[in-house]
Amino acid sequence: MLRKLDYYIIKKYLGTFFYAILLITMISIVINFSERVEKLLAPDLSLYDIIFVYYLNFIPWINGLLWPLFALLSVIFFTSKMAKNAEIIAILSSGVSYYRILRPYLIAGCLLAMMLWIGNNYIIPKSTKIKNDFESEYFNNSKTKSIGYNTHFFLSPTEKVFLRHYRTKDTVGSTFRYEKFDANQELTYLLKANRITLEEEPNLWKLHDYEKRSFKGLNESYINGKGETLDTILSLEPSDFVRNTKVMENMSTSDLLEFIEIEQGRGLDTAQAMKIEVHRRSADPITIIILTLMGASIASRKVRGGLGFHLASGIILGAAFVLVSRFSMTIANNLSINPALGMWLPNILFAILTLVLIARAQK
Repeated sequence: MLRKLDYYIIKKYLGTFFYAILLITMISIVINFSERVEKLLAPDLSLYDIIFVYYLNFIPWINGLLWPLFALLSVIFFTSKMAKNAEIIAILSSGVSYYRILRPYLIAGCLLAMMLWIGNNYIIPKSTKIKNDFESEYFNNSKTKSIGYNTHFFLSPTEKVFLRHYRTKDTVGSTFRYEKFDANQELTYLLKANRITLEEEPNLWKLHDYEKRSFKGLNESYINGKGETLDTILSLEPSDFVRNTKVMENMSTSDLLEFIEIEQGRGLDTAQAMKIEVHRRSADPITIIILTLMGASIASRKVRGGLGFHLASGIILGAAFVLVSRFSMTIANNLSINPALGMWLPNILFAILTLVLIARAQK
């Protein structure tokens, strides 16, 4: 059952947090508008498009990035003022334990964490897709990149394709290799070509200077097509060599999990980055809870320097958390560690630090 103390701290926390988020959101919009004012004032853009199509969907995106850090700063700000006014000391002197004081912080942190989890997994991806499509159309921000170097594809569980180089502008590939395996994963068919070109959309290809080999036990058949061409249909399209750089941002978590299965089935390493994104969407809400308790343990002690010292400490810790998160994400992206560990490691480390700070807090 919530008491007056709980309502008092929760009200201060949420009020400070949403006021800070409102200010930083307005500042972000002003900065964004100033950078793109010429394109936003183009004749083909209406006021409705700017406000309700672009900036209405820009707000969830920028908030999703800032909520964990501003949770920490908000807690430090109002808790430091409470400590300065001797409110924390008065509460402790009345017989309330320090851990009891942390309960409303935990409740408010969990509420914000739940809101961010819902946003990260369902709301923000939909709004981000609208924002990204708008930027691509009116700001000429490219959303695609080519993956035309040393590309491996699994067309099916028993079919694999390799291309040394592929040019998307003229649909020409070099050093082509097609392999087919049987149920025992033994090679049964091999098709090679020095060059491959798209003959007809969507998947009719012409092979230049080709070789064909078929294997059946110890028997092998060989066809030499040097200097000749061969038309063949492959489950391979030019769009397979183009990747939307923001595809992860545009998908809800359920869609992202389905897409990961498809990418893994084709043997593409982009699935690693998508796994990291899935874990990030769950790790960020927990970060709010950890940083909330950390901020409370830092700012509840009355010290010389007061609010300035506490805010400086919060900014340093927040910057340290961002640095550790980026470092961990980079390592996970390079396949050095498991994606789950890469995204949850910063939370684990700072949760341990938070427990130490709570244990040493003024009680």
